[in-house]
Order: sequence, then C-alpha cells, then structure tokens
Amino acid sequence: MKFVDLLKELNREKIRYLLVGGIAVNLYGVIRSTKDIDLVVYLENKNLLKFCHLMTRLGYKPKVPVKAEDFADAKNRQDWIENKNMIVFSFYHEQDLMNVVDVFVKHPLPFESIYKRKELIPLDRRVNIPVISIPDLIKLKTEASRQQDLADIRALKEILRIRKQNEKTKTLKKKKRV
Repeated sequence: MKFVDLLKELNREKIRYLLVGGIAVNLYGVIRSTKDIDLVVYLENKNLLKFCHLMTRLGYKPKVPVKAEDFADAKNRQDWIENKNMIVFSFYHEQDLMNVVDVFVKHPLPFESIYKRKELIPLDRRVNIPVISIPDLIKLKTEASRQQDLADIRALKEILRIRKQNEKTKTLKKKKRV
C-alpha cells in the first residue's frame, strides 16, 4: 500500500488527522527523503477506533505486540508514555515492512488549535490532505531538534519568507491597479 492510498482512505473514512513530519515537509516543497509517514490523529476514542480498524483492514499491524485497538485506550497510551517513554505508536504493513506509519501517542500541540491552522494540500483533484501548518511544523521540529529537523526548519522558514514576499508583491500589484 502506498502512502497516497492510505491518506485517501483516511479522508474517505472521515478520520480527523493531520499529516506531519517528512512527508509534510515534502508537500510544502522541500525535497528530501523520508522512510515513514507521521500523523497526529485526534485522540478521541471513536476517531481512534475508526483509525485502528482502518489500519487493520488495510493490512497494517502494530510494531509492538498489542492489538491495534489497544492504541485507542487512553490508559494504555498513558502507560506507554510513562513506562516506555513512547512518543509514537508505529504500524507497519504486513506485505511491506518498510511501509511504516508513526502516530503520536499524545497530541504534541493542542489538536483543535493545530487543526484550525492546517493547510489543505491537494493530492489530486478530489482529495485534499490536512497538513499541519508550517509554523506548527516548525514547533514540532524544534522540539525534536535532530539534525534533519534543523535542516527542515531552515527550509520551512525560507518557504515562509518567500510566501511573505509573494504576498507583499500581490498587495503592491493590487494597489497599482486601483
């Protein structure tokens, strides 16, 4: 299964989520390799159960020896955070072990806030992917602060600078027409 197919299915099932991580960086125009897909899924039980059932139906299994539905239980997630120092819960595809989906076990930032600021990036004519905003993605990457994250932050800040410059140019052109 390709990540594109997974994102389409998440949308089709109306699962509340945000794409974060390396693929989000790619969608903003920074070309760099990544080996997995990172998601922030709304950690409400009904939403998580739909997510877990979808992952199972699509052939994904938890990397840890538990049932996918165990991820939907808030007590389990809290235990994993406190006793296993877990940050993400990973799923792998049973037919392609390199196809990995990492899901945050707790919201790295308040979900409703980051969801309101998301950008919808077209995947094709019918599918828009909810992607964490660039400023919020920079916050996540600052928190992680790995070498790749620092490089991503520099590139994302440059994209914000270019966007701001483009907005100024558009504003000036509008003023000139009036």
